[in-house]
Amino acid sequence: MRDTRESRLLLVLLVAIAFALITVDIRGGEQSPLDGARHAAASAFGPVENGVARAVDPVGNAVGAVRDSGRRHDRISRLEHENEALKAKLGSSDRNRSRAAELDKILKTAGTGQYAIKGAQVIAIGSAQGFSWTITIDAGSRDGIARDMTVLNGDGLVGRVTTVGPSTSTVLLAADPDFTVGTRMEKTNEIGFANGQGVRSLRVQLLNGRANIKKGDRLVTFGSSKDKPFVPGVPVGKVVRVEPFNGDLTRTLQVRPYVAFSQLDIVGVVVQPPREDPRDTVLPPRPAKPKPTPTVTVTASPSASASPRS
Repeated sequence: MRDTRESRLLLVLLVAIAFALITVDIRGGEQSPLDGARHAAASAFGPVENGVARAVDPVGNAVGAVRDSGRRHDRISRLEHENEALKAKLGSSDRNRSRAAELDKILKTAGTGQYAIKGAQVIAIGSAQGFSWTITIDAGSRDGIARDMTVLNGDGLVGRVTTVGPSTSTVLLAADPDFTVGTRMEKTNEIGFANGQGVRSLRVQLLNGRANIKKGDRLVTFGSSKDKPFVPGVPVGKVVRVEPFNGDLTRTLQVRPYVAFSQLDIVGVVVQPPREDPRDTVLPPRPAKPKPTPTVTVTASPSASASPRS
């Protein structure tokens, strides 16, 4: 439509009519004469509005997601880092608890045997000296460690110190084939020598070939001259097999060591021997024997109807 005088008058007329209808609708309230026209318009244009809204809403959501994606990514990254830190903390706590328990066992063993010890941590396995079964600990001459000192843990004999540096030392394990320690049987006091055979077994030669030994008997260290390299009374292991007696002068035993050599972590180096031989007091208590189950004997009584015999 061209901008003419007639078109302007028509526009003013339409605006005036619109204001008049708005006034009538407001004053009429719920009884407005235009209510029917409003419902008709809603019925006609409602579906169109819903369609437009459905088409526009995904676009708005996508725009919002793009706008917030940076903040969400940062939050996810932060939560992942916090989760990893929590896992590391929990793992560290478990390890610390395990080490604390092992240290408590070592201190209990040292207290029972009256050994003065220096605690140390295993930091390496094997050494440059060519020994097949050795460990390196984080304690050396600066900590009072010297060659030929006994090394133990909460379970029993670990080995002896062979090489000492300023801050580290090498320990030859009792599992090594070149390892030898004097032993004494619990109660019977039979003396012998134990040699390493790997992590699962020690071979013990008793000096008395006729010694009465049975499976389950236990051994401790006999002790050395001036307590080097071994102090007395340290638990060694338990007999698992007694070799048949063949008339030899010695008796051969297979002994399972108390120490798990493949799981060493915290150990104690005996820096001062006990004043007296602790004998068998350091050995772990024997498990209690199960009590026998009581048996009940039921005796059948004679029948009341049976007649007595003369």
